[in-house]
Amino acid sequence: MRRRTRLVLALGLAALAGWPVVSAVSAADHGQMGETFPIIETDLLATIETRLRDLEANGGIERLQNQMREQAVASVRRPKPVEGLTPATARREWLYDPSMVLEDDIFDAKGNLIAPRGTRVNPLDHVALSQDLVFVDGSDPAQIDWAVKTYSAPRAKVIFVAGSPFDAMKPYQRRFWFDQGGQLTAKFGIRHTPAVVTGTAVSRGVKALKVSEVPLAPKGRAS
Repeated sequence: MRRRTRLVLALGLAALAGWPVVSAVSAADHGQMGETFPIIETDLLATIETRLRDLEANGGIERLQNQMREQAVASVRRPKPVEGLTPATARREWLYDPSMVLEDDIFDAKGNLIAPRGTRVNPLDHVALSQDLVFVDGSDPAQIDWAVKTYSAPRAKVIFVAGSPFDAMKPYQRRFWFDQGGQLTAKFGIRHTPAVVTGTAVSRGVKALKVSEVPLAPKGRAS
């Protein structure tokens, strides 16, 4: 049988059997197409160790440490502003019910059942909000001025949603807080500042917190 015929039959049988035939038809030596290099796999840990030695030698590690320290201090002194909040242009008021439904049975230290799963619990039935919560844009001096003039330190906590509470403490001689990640404003449904959360209001026999968004009067007019 001629060599060409044998090759065709072999390829046909391989195709019927589902065997790959690409390598059989492309195995010819086409020569060297360009410069070749040996494959060398560098150990990743060794590479990192070498890089660290270089950084240590030229002071790079110390610079990185200082940079990380400065970034950490900056993030604490001026946290990321809460997104989506704008100055209040109209007064808006509503009630916030902090009640929750228990997902598990609650027992005391002696194993006695205090409240079964599914019980609706309102924290305001057991403890009242001791201070008003005043949310302001700390990058707006007008909002800070309004908050500290309207609410004394014993009466309220002034909580920033933007700006640096640390930078404001010295000139105002007062402690400020920050709504990290916007958790509180999101919980209360606040969209504009200044906003004030006070307690305790009663709606249909249920204790709730009163939330108000307060627009500030333009400069030169009384609020």
